Amino acid sequence: MSAPDLLGATVLTPDLEPLQIQLTTASAKKQLAAVTALAEQGDAGITILWDYLQTQLDVEPTPVLGRIYQLIARQGPAAMHNQLQALLPDGIVPLESERAIDYQPLQTLLIQQDYEAADRLSMQKLCELAGPGAMQRKWLYFSEVDRLPNIDLKTLDTLWLIYSEGKFGFSVQRELWLGLGRNFTKLWDKIAWKQGNVWTRYPGEFIWDLSAPVGHLPLSNQLRGVRTFEAILNHPVWTT
Repeated sequence: MSAPDLLGATVLTPDLEPLQIQLTTASAKKQLAAVTALAEQGDAGITILWDYLQTQLDVEPTPVLGRIYQLIARQGPAAMHNQLQALLPDGIVPLESERAIDYQPLQTLLIQQDYEAADRLSMQKLCELAGPGAMQRKWLYFSEVDRLPNIDLKTLDTLWLIYSEGKFGFSVQRELWLGLGRNFTKLWDKIAWKQGNVWTRYPGEFIWDLSAPVGHLPLSNQLRGVRTFEAILNHPVWTT
């Protein structure tokens, strides 16, 4: 599907052409930088992002595509926004669930970058997966984590990853943890869940935007000790 002529032909000025090349050929980090720079160019830059998004509809979602979707949904011109809603009304992440859990409200919050509300909803979804006991108490026992379906945990992680420029998600936290030799003391400092001997206070001291350190979100079961969090990081989904 080609991009509709919503804004007229896009003229590749000297400022735009290298950004378009960077968007289509560079590493993910440089692509994200190009996305931000193009968005700052107004309608012409947004149109380039829209054109690129449409060429990627048949590939696996990436943080680059997630960021483009967020930008068009928020600041694209009305005609483009309407076309986006017709083409991809729910977002770009397939919402697979072994237990028929509805993850669309979470996808919507993450598209909007409402990370605090998304964090709360993520825990609710984990409790739904764990069963009535977890739903009633509103948190997980570590012994319940292994029963969480691979498909669902992967969906939750992918949603966070795609709509955070790759900064947030269980898999991101796991990678950091492994890189630190599975040392939770070092991990707490790195992801700003603890500073020195002082735990970060919920919710006011957590950072609910992309200025947060890599791996800062989601919080999982941070307020209830390490065992549940460790169980999530050791879940079979990450090695299968």
